Amino acid sequence: MKWTKFRIKTITDAEDIIISTLYDIGLEGAQIEDKIPLTAAEKEQMFVDILPDGPEDDGIAYLSFFVEENEDGTLNVNGEQTDAQTILAQVETELSGLRAFMDIGEGGVVIDETEDIDWINNWKQYFHQFYIDDLLVIPSWEEVKEEDKDKMILHIDPGTAFGTGMHETTQLCIRQLKKYITPQTKLLDVGTGSGILAIISLMYGIKEAVGTDLDPCAVDAVRENMEANRIPEDKFRMMIGNIITEKETQDAVGYGCYDIVVANILADVLVPLTPVIVNQLKEGGIYITSGIIDDKEQTVVEAVQAAGLEVLEVTYQGEWVSVTARK
Repeated sequence: MKWTKFRIKTITDAEDIIISTLYDIGLEGAQIEDKIPLTAAEKEQMFVDILPDGPEDDGIAYLSFFVEENEDGTLNVNGEQTDAQTILAQVETELSGLRAFMDIGEGGVVIDETEDIDWINNWKQYFHQFYIDDLLVIPSWEEVKEEDKDKMILHIDPGTAFGTGMHETTQLCIRQLKKYITPQTKLLDVGTGSGILAIISLMYGIKEAVGTDLDPCAVDAVRENMEANRIPEDKFRMMIGNIITEKETQDAVGYGCYDIVVANILADVLVPLTPVIVNQLKEGGIYITSGIIDDKEQTVVEAVQAAGLEVLEVTYQGEWVSVTARK
């Protein structure tokens, strides 16, 4: 599938009004490129592994709008066929109207063509092999160096389900897992994503793992990463469902049978999850949580204690927190 991209150079103060104005002519789903630093709340909500540090904010912003192309080269806007020059004329008319009462910066528009593959793969330029302590994490599109071939290596490709190990919260969980797993450990990973936490635990020798996620994309991502790391199919069972609200998912996961439950999600999800997940833990079982921005630490600690769990450790990396507890 091909798309025509309309890219507008503007200023950060004009982002919202331009997006709103162009929505009215049928351009939706703007991609925003600017250098405004993220707030703590935005970092928590984005919660992705691939988030490189950006340069200093210069006030410039680029807004990109994507319009689907038909086979004959025409474009679809609000279910009607049109062409790039017609849309360009409409965009320039709207921008000219905005200039009459506010500063929108340069306001230039560039037209380009793109395909789905660009959106799927462009993030890969930010993800390269790296170490988490003694573990080498390497994506599928890079080769293992000769000097690293005797290391413990995790081959990971997040695909459309995030989880590469780059994010501080993932690393916090990995370090806690390494403290508590044993060859007899049965692990439950809530919010599995790419399967990285369960797969690493299996590489370090646990008995078996079960994963749950809301996103069906996680199924393919987990299967591919299991194959890349030679994890036997019978060692890791993956299911899609909401363990917080769906009893059928809770039943399928099982009760009182896990030595460790790990949940690398968000504080706002951990709060309702915790009183549910205690039912999946064995007596004496370990509950490892992360995805907690530092100003939500006390909220999660209180939720863990309210569920009757004993807090064992609170660990930190950057702005992120991990809370480990025992049933």
